[in-house]
Amino acid sequence: MATSDIYDSGFDEDVSTHDDALATGRTVFDRLVGSDLCSCAVFDYYVTFEEGDTTVAGKARWGDLPTAVPVDSDDGQDLLERGWEATKQEFEHNLERVEEAINELSDKEIMRDEDLARHAFHQVGAYDGPTVFLYNEYANGIRHHEQLDRIIEESKELWIVPADVHF
Repeated sequence: MATSDIYDSGFDEDVSTHDDALATGRTVFDRLVGSDLCSCAVFDYYVTFEEGDTTVAGKARWGDLPTAVPVDSDDGQDLLERGWEATKQEFEHNLERVEEAINELSDKEIMRDEDLARHAFHQVGAYDGPTVFLYNEYANGIRHHEQLDRIIEESKELWIVPADVHF
């Protein structure tokens, strides 16, 4: 199934300007779409919000979002909260599916992947991709709140770069 959503990147304590943050964010998303020879694609493509030439993604789909903002700004806090809530909701949804499968299906049914049980198991353990909405400057998914808190606490100036991804 192909879909799009907002994913945030560009967490980088060394970034001090909007343009630097956007460049870092693009580098992260380039890695996540497999543009880097050393990376595997987890998304098909992405569109950042300064791009206005598309009619189906980015601004055309989600409206005007900032292209890059400091996390400590109102817009940055909104994007951060939105990304974290989406990650948490996806995790909880898949965890419920895992619990139901364990309680209701036999081992053989799980092995045959009835009700997409194994898919839910995989999604609960995912480190990147459609169930992880926040990434650091190394294209690593932020999977738990303690990790997010640590990034925020250890950074002097932190930026967030939203993108509309397709998977």
